[in-house]
Amino acid sequence: MNWRLASRLSVITLALLVVLVVAILGTRNNANSANSTSLQGTDLGSTPAQNFRLTDQFGKQVSLSDFKGKPVVLTFLYTLCPDVCPLTAEKLHTVMQNLGSNAQNVAVLAVSLDPKGDTPASVLNFSRAHNMLNYWHYLTGTQNQLTAVWKTYGLFAQPVTPTANDPETVSHNTALYVIDKQGRERVFLPDDFTPAQLTSDLKILLRQ
Repeated sequence: MNWRLASRLSVITLALLVVLVVAILGTRNNANSANSTSLQGTDLGSTPAQNFRLTDQFGKQVSLSDFKGKPVVLTFLYTLCPDVCPLTAEKLHTVMQNLGSNAQNVAVLAVSLDPKGDTPASVLNFSRAHNMLNYWHYLTGTQNQLTAVWKTYGLFAQPVTPTANDPETVSHNTALYVIDKQGRERVFLPDDFTPAQLTSDLKILLRQ
Protein backbone atom coordinates (compact mmCIF):
# COMPACT_ATOMS: atom_id res chain seq x y z
CA MET A 1 0.00 0.00 0.00
CA ASN A 2 1.54 3.30 -1.07
CA TRP A 3 1.54 6.35 1.12
CA ARG A 4 -1.12 8.19 -0.91
CA LEU A 5 -3.63 5.38 -0.48
CA ALA A 6 -2.81 5.11 3.21
CA SER A 7 -3.32 8.85 3.61
CA ARG A 8 -6.72 8.72 1.89
CA LEU A 9 -7.86 5.81 4.04
CA SER A 10 -6.82 7.72 7.15
CA VAL A 11 -8.86 10.73 6.07
CA ILE A 12 -11.91 8.56 5.34
CA THR A 13 -11.58 6.81 8.71
CA LEU A 14 -11.33 10.13 10.51
CA ALA A 15 -14.39 11.45 8.67
CA LEU A 16 -16.40 8.37 9.64
CA LEU A 17 -15.38 8.82 13.28
CA VAL A 18 -16.50 12.45 13.19
CA VAL A 19 -19.90 11.44 11.74
CA LEU A 20 -20.29 8.78 14.44
CA VAL A 21 -19.47 11.21 17.25
CA VAL A 22 -21.92 13.80 15.86
CA ALA A 23 -24.65 11.15 15.65
CA ILE A 24 -24.08 10.07 19.26
CA LEU A 25 -24.13 13.66 20.52
CA GLY A 26 -27.28 14.34 18.53
CA THR A 27 -29.02 11.35 20.09
CA ARG A 28 -28.08 12.55 23.57
CA ASN A 29 -29.29 16.06 22.83
CA ASN A 30 -32.60 14.73 21.54
CA ALA A 31 -33.01 12.67 24.69
CA ASN A 32 -32.28 15.70 26.86
CA SER A 33 -34.71 17.74 24.81
CA ALA A 34 -37.41 15.10 25.30
CA ASN A 35 -36.80 15.11 29.03
CA SER A 36 -37.03 18.89 29.14
CA THR A 37 -40.54 18.71 27.62
CA SER A 38 -41.88 16.02 29.94
CA LEU A 39 -45.14 16.79 31.67
CA GLN A 40 -45.09 17.05 35.46
CA GLY A 41 -47.58 14.94 37.38
CA THR A 42 -48.81 11.36 37.35
CA ASP A 43 -48.95 10.02 33.78
CA LEU A 44 -52.52 9.04 32.85
CA GLY A 45 -51.59 7.25 29.64
CA SER A 46 -53.47 9.55 27.25
CA THR A 47 -56.81 7.94 28.11
CA PRO A 48 -59.72 9.70 26.35
CA ALA A 49 -61.44 11.98 28.87
CA GLN A 50 -65.11 11.14 29.42
CA ASN A 51 -67.46 13.85 28.26
CA PHE A 52 -70.07 15.53 30.47
CA ARG A 53 -72.44 18.50 30.26
CA LEU A 54 -73.17 20.94 33.10
CA THR A 55 -74.07 24.61 33.66
CA ASP A 56 -71.46 27.33 34.23
CA GLN A 57 -71.54 30.50 36.36
CA PHE A 58 -73.28 32.43 33.58
CA GLY A 59 -76.07 29.87 33.18
CA LYS A 60 -74.57 28.50 29.96
CA GLN A 61 -74.60 24.78 29.14
CA VAL A 62 -70.99 23.59 28.81
CA SER A 63 -69.56 20.25 27.70
CA LEU A 64 -65.99 19.06 28.10
CA SER A 65 -65.99 18.21 24.39
CA ASP A 66 -66.61 21.89 23.57
CA PHE A 67 -62.93 22.53 24.21
CA LYS A 68 -61.32 20.14 21.73
CA GLY A 69 -58.33 22.01 20.32
CA LYS A 70 -57.40 23.51 23.71
CA PRO A 71 -55.59 22.09 26.72
CA VAL A 72 -58.08 21.71 29.58
CA VAL A 73 -57.57 21.91 33.33
CA LEU A 74 -60.31 19.94 35.09
CA THR A 75 -60.69 20.29 38.85
CA PHE A 76 -63.37 19.87 41.54
CA LEU A 77 -64.30 22.50 44.16
CA TYR A 78 -67.06 23.88 46.34
CA THR A 79 -67.56 27.51 47.26
CA LEU A 80 -67.92 27.09 51.04
CA CYS A 81 -64.72 25.03 51.32
CA PRO A 82 -62.57 26.45 54.15
CA ASP A 83 -59.15 25.29 52.96
CA VAL A 84 -58.08 23.42 49.81
CA CYS A 85 -60.58 24.83 47.31
CA PRO A 86 -59.79 28.54 47.80
CA LEU A 87 -56.07 27.76 47.58
CA THR A 88 -56.63 25.85 44.35
CA ALA A 89 -58.58 28.76 42.91
CA GLU A 90 -55.79 31.18 43.81
CA LYS A 91 -53.17 28.92 42.23
CA LEU A 92 -55.24 28.63 39.06
CA HIS A 93 -55.44 32.41 38.86
CA THR A 94 -51.66 32.60 39.16
CA VAL A 95 -51.34 30.07 36.33
CA MET A 96 -53.60 32.15 34.10
CA GLN A 97 -51.51 35.23 34.88
CA ASN A 98 -48.33 33.28 34.10
CA LEU A 99 -49.71 32.27 30.69
CA GLY A 100 -50.40 35.85 29.69
CA SER A 101 -52.12 36.07 26.29
CA ASN A 102 -52.02 32.27 26.02
CA ALA A 103 -54.55 32.00 28.85
CA GLN A 104 -57.31 32.43 26.25
CA ASN A 105 -56.10 29.24 24.58
CA VAL A 106 -56.58 27.15 27.73
CA ALA A 107 -59.89 26.02 29.25
CA VAL A 108 -60.35 25.68 33.01
CA LEU A 109 -63.35 23.68 34.26
CA ALA A 110 -64.19 23.58 37.97
CA VAL A 111 -66.90 21.02 38.77
CA SER A 112 -68.96 21.61 41.89
CA LEU A 113 -68.74 19.18 44.81
CA ASP A 114 -71.74 20.73 46.55
CA PRO A 115 -74.98 20.81 44.52
CA LYS A 116 -76.86 22.27 47.48
CA GLY A 117 -74.47 25.03 48.54
CA ASP A 118 -73.09 26.02 45.13
CA THR A 119 -75.95 28.30 44.14
CA PRO A 120 -75.71 30.62 41.11
CA ALA A 121 -75.00 33.53 43.47
CA SER A 122 -72.32 31.74 45.50
CA VAL A 123 -70.57 30.49 42.37
CA LEU A 124 -70.45 33.98 40.90
CA ASN A 125 -69.18 35.46 44.17
CA PHE A 126 -66.52 32.77 44.56
CA SER A 127 -65.34 33.28 40.97
CA ARG A 128 -65.10 37.04 41.47
CA ALA A 129 -63.35 36.72 44.83
CA HIS A 130 -60.60 34.61 43.28
CA ASN A 131 -60.34 36.63 40.05
CA MET A 132 -61.44 33.65 37.94
CA LEU A 133 -64.83 34.90 36.72
CA ASN A 134 -63.73 35.11 33.09
CA TYR A 135 -60.94 32.55 33.25
CA TRP A 136 -62.94 29.42 34.06
CA HIS A 137 -66.28 27.69 33.82
CA TYR A 138 -67.48 26.87 37.33
CA LEU A 139 -69.88 24.03 36.60
CA THR A 140 -72.95 23.11 38.63
CA GLY A 141 -75.81 20.66 38.21
CA THR A 142 -78.24 18.41 39.99
CA GLN A 143 -77.11 15.83 42.52
CA ASN A 144 -77.49 13.06 39.92
CA GLN A 145 -75.63 14.98 37.22
CA LEU A 146 -72.72 15.82 39.49
CA THR A 147 -72.54 12.38 41.08
CA ALA A 148 -72.12 10.84 37.61
CA VAL A 149 -69.16 13.14 36.88
CA TRP A 150 -67.59 12.51 40.30
CA LYS A 151 -67.81 8.76 39.75
CA THR A 152 -66.22 9.03 36.31
CA TYR A 153 -63.24 10.99 37.64
CA GLY A 154 -62.76 9.22 40.97
CA LEU A 155 -64.23 11.86 43.30
CA PHE A 156 -66.34 11.48 46.38
CA ALA A 157 -68.25 14.26 48.15
CA GLN A 158 -70.29 13.82 51.30
CA PRO A 159 -71.91 16.67 53.27
CA VAL A 160 -70.82 16.81 56.90
CA THR A 161 -73.59 17.61 59.38
CA PRO A 162 -72.94 21.05 60.91
CA THR A 163 -72.49 21.51 64.63
CA ALA A 164 -73.02 24.50 66.89
CA ASN A 165 -69.46 25.64 66.23
CA ASP A 166 -68.89 24.49 62.67
CA PRO A 167 -70.83 25.39 59.51
CA GLU A 168 -71.84 22.71 57.02
CA THR A 169 -68.88 21.40 55.05
CA VAL A 170 -68.29 18.71 52.44
CA SER A 171 -65.92 15.83 53.01
CA HIS A 172 -64.21 15.24 49.69
CA ASN A 173 -61.04 14.19 47.96
CA THR A 174 -59.31 16.37 45.39
CA ALA A 175 -58.32 16.00 41.77
CA LEU A 176 -56.78 18.08 39.02
CA TYR A 177 -56.61 16.58 35.55
CA VAL A 178 -54.62 18.06 32.69
CA ILE A 179 -56.21 17.16 29.34
CA ASP A 180 -54.59 17.78 25.96
CA LYS A 181 -55.99 19.34 22.79
CA GLN A 182 -57.19 15.96 21.55
CA GLY A 183 -59.26 15.40 24.68
CA ARG A 184 -56.88 12.88 26.26
CA GLU A 185 -56.08 12.73 29.98
CA ARG A 186 -52.34 13.40 30.19
CA VAL A 187 -51.43 13.94 33.86
CA PHE A 188 -52.96 14.12 37.32
CA LEU A 189 -51.72 16.71 39.82
CA PRO A 190 -52.26 16.45 43.61
CA ASP A 191 -53.69 19.36 45.59
CA ASP A 192 -50.19 20.52 46.57
CA PHE A 193 -49.29 21.27 42.94
CA THR A 194 -47.49 24.52 42.31
CA PRO A 195 -48.53 27.15 39.74
CA ALA A 196 -45.10 26.69 38.11
CA GLN A 197 -45.76 22.97 37.55
CA LEU A 198 -49.15 23.50 35.96
CA THR A 199 -47.94 26.46 33.91
CA SER A 200 -45.10 24.33 32.53
CA ASP A 201 -47.47 21.49 31.60
CA LEU A 202 -49.86 23.83 29.82
CA LYS A 203 -47.10 25.53 27.85
CA ILE A 204 -45.92 22.11 26.64
CA LEU A 205 -49.43 21.11 25.60
CA LEU A 206 -50.00 24.44 23.85
CA ARG A 207 -46.99 23.69 21.65
CA GLN A 208 -48.15 20.19 20.75
